[in-house]
Amino acid sequence: MKKLALIFTLLASCTSWAQGDVEAGKAKAATCAACHGADGKGITGQYPNLAGQHPRYLEKQLKEFKLAMTTGGEQGRNDPVMGGMAMPLSEQDMADLAAYFNSLPAIEGTTTESSIEIGQQLYRVGDADRGIAACTACHGPRGNGTSLSGFPDISGQPAEYIKKQLTMFREGQRSNDMNAMMRSVAAKLSDKEIDALSQYVGGLH
Repeated sequence: MKKLALIFTLLASCTSWAQGDVEAGKAKAATCAACHGADGKGITGQYPNLAGQHPRYLEKQLKEFKLAMTTGGEQGRNDPVMGGMAMPLSEQDMADLAAYFNSLPAIEGTTTESSIEIGQQLYRVGDADRGIAACTACHGPRGNGTSLSGFPDISGQPAEYIKKQLTMFREGQRSNDMNAMMRSVAAKLSDKEIDALSQYVGGLH
């Protein structure tokens, strides 16, 4: 029943997305380049790579950055910088931006050798004894996620950014994950495991 409820929720949410225009998004993305680069690659490791990311995921994040600003942080995804950037955007603006960044070639990252032993085990298999699901269950063997389900492409993302997000999920500082799935997993990860996963997923592509 839970699986059916999730499927119906996903299908219902698909009807609320605006159709994005790549060219319009390109023009609107000029201000995004200061942090995310002209090619959708974050200028430093603290910023995510947006190039090739699923448009529905990008759109969802923009909506939730704005929601956090309009609800005083009680809902959505809190980030003072992105909240300020998202505030003036209409739903069409968000759809256009999402379409544009999705159209850019995805960024390829690297996996550090020292992260493979722990990172690969957790990513591919998880830890049944601790109730940790394998990351591949949602993000796929190559870290590409899926657009329809709302799971983001995490391959090629900077280790610094992934580490920050996993830590925020673990500490409850980020809570816009579907059915608290990321919070449930991250809550059981140690600092060492978060470090390993953060460095491991960069080379998945």
